[in-house]
Amino acid sequence: MAVIATAAAILSALHLLALAIGLPAVVLRALALREASDPAALRRVFAADAAWGFAALLWLATGPVRAFGPFEKGATFYLSSPLFHAKLGLFLAVFALEIAPMAGLIRWRMALGRGESPDVGAARLFGILSWIEAALVVAIVFVAAFMARGFGLAR
Repeated sequence: MAVIATAAAILSALHLLALAIGLPAVVLRALALREASDPAALRRVFAADAAWGFAALLWLATGPVRAFGPFEKGATFYLSSPLFHAKLGLFLAVFALEIAPMAGLIRWRMALGRGESPDVGAARLFGILSWIEAALVVAIVFVAAFMARGFGLAR
């Protein structure tokens, strides 16, 4: 029992750490994208994007294990919660919005790797998408807080 409780605490901490890394990272990426034609700003874009990607991996590694493993309230609780479905919907929206910046920044990195200047014409769009993603992450935090306290469940 102590092993499961310890694992649950570690998973919870890692899940929250993803928030502490991811939210500032996507905001810093949005800010740096304003000056994407500047090489120093482009390095900041890539650094922030790497942190954002790391946070996403942490969320993907810890979220399903917490929801469907033996560590938290259990799959029945989560699957019966409309707020859990809302949280998943918000997460999927972030994921869908991230496809264009992710693909674009990969192309930019590849161009730089070939010694070429990347076409940063989509930087403004990627910045706007980053701000929307940041807002959705904040919404996820609120939904998660209410869900964890039993809101939305039939009593």
